[in-house]
Order: sequence, then C-alpha cells, then structure tokens
Amino acid sequence: MGIGRRRPTAGATRTAGAARAAGAARASGATRASGATRAAGVAAVALAVTAGTIGTAGAVGAAPDGDGDARRPGVNRLEGVWQTDGYGILVEVRGTAFTTYDVTRVSCTPGFYSGTQVGAPGRDGTVRYGQSGKSYASFSLAPRGRDRAVYQEDGATSARDLTRLPGGLPAQCRQPAPQDALSAFDRFWATFDENYPFFAAKGIDWRAKGAQARAGITPQTSTDDLQKVIVGLLEPLGDAHTALGRKRPGGGYAGVFGGLRPGTAEPTDEVREQAARAVAAQLLAPERTFGRGRLGVGELPGGIGYLRVSAFDGYVEDGPYQDHAAELDKALDLLLAHPERLNGVVVDLRLNGGGSDQLGLRIASRLTDRPFLAYRKVARNDPADPTGFTRPQPSVVRPAVGTTRYTGPVALLTAGSTVSAGETFTQAMAERRPAPVRIGENTQGVFSDIMFKPVSADLVAVLPNEKFLTRSGSTFDGPGIPPNVRTPVFTPEELNQGRDSALTEARRILSAGSTGAADAADTADAADAADAAAAAGAGPR
Repeated sequence: MGIGRRRPTAGATRTAGAARAAGAARASGATRASGATRAAGVAAVALAVTAGTIGTAGAVGAAPDGDGDARRPGVNRLEGVWQTDGYGILVEVRGTAFTTYDVTRVSCTPGFYSGTQVGAPGRDGTVRYGQSGKSYASFSLAPRGRDRAVYQEDGATSARDLTRLPGGLPAQCRQPAPQDALSAFDRFWATFDENYPFFAAKGIDWRAKGAQARAGITPQTSTDDLQKVIVGLLEPLGDAHTALGRKRPGGGYAGVFGGLRPGTAEPTDEVREQAARAVAAQLLAPERTFGRGRLGVGELPGGIGYLRVSAFDGYVEDGPYQDHAAELDKALDLLLAHPERLNGVVVDLRLNGGGSDQLGLRIASRLTDRPFLAYRKVARNDPADPTGFTRPQPSVVRPAVGTTRYTGPVALLTAGSTVSAGETFTQAMAERRPAPVRIGENTQGVFSDIMFKPVSADLVAVLPNEKFLTRSGSTFDGPGIPPNVRTPVFTPEELNQGRDSALTEARRILSAGSTGAADAADTADAADAADAAAAAGAGPR
C-alpha cells in the first residue's frame, strides 16, 4: 500500500468524505482501487486498515554508495532511509520491505503504510511495491541519482520527492513511542500543526485551541476522554477530510468521527434510492451499470447522454489501477459509442464519494480534442511555516488516443455530496473548452489526498495537507465549487414528488444547443473567481 492514500475501502483509495467514519472498518485491510485515493463520499468511510499494514521499527540496512553492484540491473539501489518532501514521512527500504514512519517535531512512530517488493528492480533502479499478500504492485520508488528518489502511485496525478537521510533512521524512531495520553495528544496536535493547510482560511487559532485542550489532560485521562478532546478540536474545522478512527477488538479501525462542512448532510440509503428513481423517471430506458454499480450509463430525450459517477474507485473487487480504468472505459465506450449523434452529455456527480483523481482525468480525456491544464497540486512542507509548500505539480488532461471522444456541450451536476475526487474532476473540467455548465449546489470543498496518522495504540487521525490550485493560484477548499445554475438537489420536497430539478435544467440547457450551454457556463465566471479567492487564504510560497 502506498503512502499517499485517500479513501481506504476494499479495492480503492483516496478520500474521504473523509471519513465520515461512522461505518465499521473492513477487516480486509486498505487496498487501492486506483492511484492516489480520495475522499469517500460524505457518507461513512470505513477506516479499512488492519494492524498488519502498519510498519514496525527495525534496523536500517546499509545504503549503497552508488558504485559496484548498485549500478547493476536487479540490484536495489534504494536501500536506506528517505524523507519525503512534505507529508511528515520517513521511508525505510530494507531488503524487500518498504516501511514508513510518521515524524513531527515531538515524535517518530511506525507509520500507517508499508509494502513488499514485487519483482526485481528495473534497469534504472526503479522498484515496484504492493500491499503485503497481494500479487500485484501498486506503487514504485525510483532513484534520481545517489541521494534523491521519486515515489509514484499507480494512477496518481502527481509524485513525491524523497531525499536520502545519510545518518539512517533517527534514534527516536528506534524507540517505542510513549503511549500515555499527553504524549498521544502532543502527537495529534503536532501532526495537524505541521501539515494542515487551512487553519487561517477557517479562522482557527490552533495553538490557542491546543493549549486549552492540553491543560485538561492528566495521567488519569482515558482513551475515551482523549477521543472526546480530539473530536472537540476537529469538529470546528468543518472539514470532510478530517476524521478519527479507533481500533476495534477484532482488528482494523472503526470511524468515531468524520468532519463535514456546516450546512451539508450525508445522503442516506433512502435518499440514494429515491434519487435513483427520480433520475430513472427521465431516462428513456434503465441505465446500464458498470463498476459494481458505481457507474451508470443512460440516454435522455433529445439525444443527450447520461453518465452517473457515484465514485472514482471500487470498480472491481480487488485489483490494480489498470483493472479499475478498464471498467471505467467500458462505461465510457457505451456512452460515447456514437459521439456524432450526441447533442450533449450530462455527468452526474451529485452523490460522488471520491476516489482516484486519475480516473476523473481519464473521463476528461474522452471529452476533449485538445490538452488543457486540470490543476496544480502543492503540499505543506515546512512544519514551522504554514505558507511553505512543495513546488507545484501540474496535471494535464490529454485527449484519449485510439478511441472515441466527444467535444460538444457538457453539463455537470454537483452537490454538497460531491466530494474530493468528484471535486477535482469538476475543477479540471472547468478548464475544458467549451466549458461545461455546472448545475445544482456547491461541492463539499475538500480536494487534498488524505493522510492516516497513528495517534496512539488505539487511535488514528485523518487529515489533508495539500491544495489543488486553479490557473490563478486559488483553491475552492472550504466553500466548494459553486454551480453556474443553482437548483435544489435531492431535497425532501423534490424526492417526495419524484422531481429532479437539476437534471431537468441540464436537459433544458443542453437542448438549447452549444450557445445556450456556453452562456450558462459563462454567467458565473466572476463569482467563481471571487469565491476561489476568498477560499484560498494565503497562497503557497
């Protein structure tokens, strides 16, 4: 399993409504559905990671000097200890094992991610790794000279830079981490203080809040009490990419808290069922489903195609990124079988729980005939400076090759339950020409990959540390991406009457032709820019 995950559900990562982790974690362990994973819908996100996936401290192998055997194919030139640029992670490569440690100014603990080498190193020294017990690889580590390396998840839209630590694993990492309540609290507080990017934008004085909470912790503070203290600090953030998980007696973690933007609600199973009926009432025939029900393809009157994307992950029960991409392609091939006959396409993201950003870009690549910048991604990388970020990494949408594409009018349906990867796809598509018209409500407002950071023997915290930048350098973190045309989305009134105003409006606009769709998309450009600027706070340095 990689070090840059989003949503740990069986077969996928990214995410999190982050974890509105009210659901019990699956005991199967966190597997990936695709690349860097993302945010699980605003619905419950199971913290599906077993204790066996957490790295354990061990002796450091001797780092090669770059000469002799280290230059030969089949020899692992990555032996040693590496530090990521940002993310607060040390990586130890020893033999076939890939082990991580989480570091702050006050702690070093075994990390949440580990892996096992799959196959021999490549001729350039690249080593492929996968989750222990899996036959396929899901991420790689590649040397860049003697003392630098690059970490890349399959299907991820960005990579992470690593630098070799010449002294090996710090002594603090070799010692058992103290498990008393005060030490656990300090680890939690420092982890957020050094990584969370949005305190200023949310008006949170983290230092003052932390000092006040810490004053109430004593040697008698129980895990239950510590849990309440931590939840009390997380709740005011209103961030669906923050969560807290607690170890279950049978293994794995159960979510005990998941953040959510004020004014939004998690869709219940009943809402999902009613929403499906409201959509079906406008389709010419029942939708064809793919990806274990997470994808749906249908046809609307007037030659308008319909694509429902309920997640950007979990399309197969278990398998590498390529298997999930292949399942997505089946849905897109049906949707775009005859692009010349389409008068418009509706992409329904309203109940999208997130997943892989790359799968979102894969859809975008079928909806363009020219490359365009999707977004640029940065991560906090200076523990002492909240304005310090990594160099921006651009993600570019490139037209798909060797398959059908559609370049006409597109409508995107969004809501507060459009989360994470659903939002990065929405942000990317804003740069498409012609621009899609967005209909419905603001998205949830969480874009970053999420990190899982052990707090104690029983608790694990979830948090973001990245920004997805627009072309102007702003972000939509917090308020989310606003629609061009605002309509009700699956309200009780709408559902009780079997109405779907957003879908009806999309049909009306697309039926008016490309000019009508373009006009609708252009009406809110100035408002979008203002919203993004307000959400951005201090930009990256």
